[in-house]
Amino acid sequence: MSDVLIYIAGPLFCDAEKTANEAMCATIERYCNVFLPQRDGHLIPDLIKCGMTIESAYSYVFNRDVDAVRRADALIINLDGRTIDEGAAFELGLAFACNKVCVGYRTDVRTLLQWGLNPMITAPLSEILRNPEELEAWCADYVGGSLERRVVR
Repeated sequence: MSDVLIYIAGPLFCDAEKTANEAMCATIERYCNVFLPQRDGHLIPDLIKCGMTIESAYSYVFNRDVDAVRRADALIINLDGRTIDEGAAFELGLAFACNKVCVGYRTDVRTLLQWGLNPMITAPLSEILRNPEELEAWCADYVGGSLERRVVR
């Protein structure tokens, strides 16, 4: 397996969101390593159940995820839903600021704005993938080296 690391940013607050992220992860992991926050990070409720204060749990999750975004080679953001998840939007901004390749994944046709998604979300993306087949093809090309691994600005 490749030593490439891809960070999956997206909502993870209900079973449907977690299942969608896991499906993306399963596809990507055929080609490279993945940091999936719901699996490789920690969730606030779990940390609190283990005795951590709310403030400590927030700080722990934030620092762990920020570190993972910085270590990643690329970020794929799950854009499904009526609006973009706030945490995923932050992770996208951080990845963009760190000069990471940023790609969107969107199977949902709903948008809040009549002309599409917020430009603060779409402008950092090199492309938006529309289905599992496009996701798999992108992964194969990116890990195989036929796509640029660094962002040139």
